[in-house]
Amino acid sequence: MPAPKFLAYIAGRTREVIAILASSGAADGEKIVATNADGVLDDSIIGAATSGADKVLKTLPDGTIDPSTLPTGIGADVKNLPASEVLAANDLVNVWNDAGTAKVRKADATAEGKEAHGFVKAGAALNATAAVHFEGRMSGLTDLTPGARMYLSASTAGASTATAPSAPGNVVQLTGHAVSPTEIDFEKSNPITLA
Repeated sequence: MPAPKFLAYIAGRTREVIAILASSGAADGEKIVATNADGVLDDSIIGAATSGADKVLKTLPDGTIDPSTLPTGIGADVKNLPASEVLAANDLVNVWNDAGTAKVRKADATAEGKEAHGFVKAGAALNATAAVHFEGRMSGLTDLTPGARMYLSASTAGASTATAPSAPGNVVQLTGHAVSPTEIDFEKSNPITLA
């Protein structure tokens, strides 16, 4: 769409001026702006960005706000840690000490000490950085019964199940509740080791 033109009275004279649809910075100061073909101002004119200081905040493509723009203590409780094994999206994970380095691995109800501390929304390769969420909504799951209590699985490492582990030595840990057929509201409990 070509930029619209306007008549402006400048320094005692009437002049034709071309409005700008996008700004290239300070050189465009005092210019007339026009909306784009969608009827909105361009991000460069209003200083909109998904991150950075002194900007008009806009949402990410998924409709959320970039957590880096929020003050400390506000937003998702997330920590980036190296993965000591391959992780898949929505794996429940255990934070453990590898010779003084905090690492993350799949949580497992078959043994004490591998309880779920959080979950990952995205998979991570071996030694890659995994964003561990310590609270929030796990989504993209299947066949859940809304309202069901979910436990750390003893049959599949990193998974939740509606059936609590029952074998001696297993760890029973509530990991949250199913809130839809595809989502769990993650909220871990203290683990209990069965005798």
